[in-house]
Amino acid sequence: MKTTLGTVVIELYGDKAPLTVDNFLQYVKDRHYDGTLFHRVIPGFMVQGGGYGADFGEKRVRKPVRNEAGNGLRNEAGTIAMARTSDPHSATAQFFINVADNEFLNFRFPTQEGYGYCVFGKVVKGMDVVNRIVKVPTGTGPGGHRDVPLKPVVIESARLVEPAAKPAK
Repeated sequence: MKTTLGTVVIELYGDKAPLTVDNFLQYVKDRHYDGTLFHRVIPGFMVQGGGYGADFGEKRVRKPVRNEAGNGLRNEAGTIAMARTSDPHSATAQFFINVADNEFLNFRFPTQEGYGYCVFGKVVKGMDVVNRIVKVPTGTGPGGHRDVPLKPVVIESARLVEPAAKPAK
């Protein structure tokens, strides 16, 4: 993921969150994230993006994906999770990267209040970039959105990178 503040490499856990990873990868393949903003940045919590274009227009999304937060992964610093509304099964394209251990976002039980937020990967390179993003001054943005970077942080492109082949033994 190339941003205006540097590149972030994210490892995805398709074995733990197959629906979520497939959903995210389809958005990557469709180039949905290209030109979107990190539109919500909260120090000590997370950076969120993937839903708004540079003009702060909301991007079109596909059908929501079922919440897979009960997969044993936790919202720890450096992990990526799906953003959603109060409906546990409403995640579409928006995601966030945790910059702290956010225990309160973890799955507890399969109810509206207990579902949590599905972790589906982690930053394996570029956490320094995420930490630069979280330090950007924020304020109120278009439509009354809060915690919006005063200087836009743009996802210039998001591409699939195949893992390096393991050496033969």
